[in-house]
Amino acid sequence: MRVVCALVCLMAVAAPALAQSPSMEALAEARTAASEPDLVQSYGPAPLQFGHLRLPPGEGPHPVAVLVHGGCWSAGYEDLSGMGPLADALSARGLATWNLAYRRLGDEGGGWPGTFGDIAAGIDHLRALSADHPLDLSRVVVVGHSSGAHLALWAAARTSAADARFGATPLTPLAVAAIDGPGALAPLIGVDESICGQPVIVRFMGGTPEERPDAYRAATPQEHLPLGVRQLLIRAELAPLMAQYVEAATASGDAVEVLDLEDADHFDGIVPGRPIGDRVADAINALVQAR
Repeated sequence: MRVVCALVCLMAVAAPALAQSPSMEALAEARTAASEPDLVQSYGPAPLQFGHLRLPPGEGPHPVAVLVHGGCWSAGYEDLSGMGPLADALSARGLATWNLAYRRLGDEGGGWPGTFGDIAAGIDHLRALSADHPLDLSRVVVVGHSSGAHLALWAAARTSAADARFGATPLTPLAVAAIDGPGALAPLIGVDESICGQPVIVRFMGGTPEERPDAYRAATPQEHLPLGVRQLLIRAELAPLMAQYVEAATASGDAVEVLDLEDADHFDGIVPGRPIGDRVADAINALVQAR
């Protein structure tokens, strides 16, 4: 009950705070200045099943950061361009980046299980990309922001869950970085309207936890701990939303590092070129540079 109360209290003030976030203007400027990708390639037949590949200087093979943008699991909130500045910052640190577009609630085929299938297929497509580009698939970190943080954690959870619906031979990442986003879905029901401006989770999942218990379990990283990969959990404005997952992941025995960004708002972590954003980019780089 204490956790739920904390979430409700947070979200009661978070929605207007996120909508008027001072870092959003900085992010808007940074995304217009982001580089063009070296390659735009589809990982599936749907229009939103594609990614942007950026390669750093040098011969490689390069460690890879898979980037998963946020946006309340819903179409119309955000797209992969919001992760363009972080992609450039990681490329400057020697990482290749594979920035994913994917279907969400409101897109044909989005929601459960389509969104999850897209994330899985997008990550597994690195195998095809590595045939023509110098990518080190033994050093892959999946990085997600906001609702993308949940999907990034799920990308590791799908390997421990052994769910053949999302790839018979999933590519297992070395690490996951979750930037200011949750590791569980059910606790957000009733709270999601405050932060997203409308109810999302039940529609995204196609029903309530009581109606679809198996789907919620499969979609919730916290239900599959330990994940067996290193986890960097970056907390900012939505820190209370992550508290339960941080505690559970640590208790499970997973290698968990928590980075608290004090006085940061929800978007500061994905705006490089400023102290907080650079701190996040450095921490992500450290995940793959030091095994």
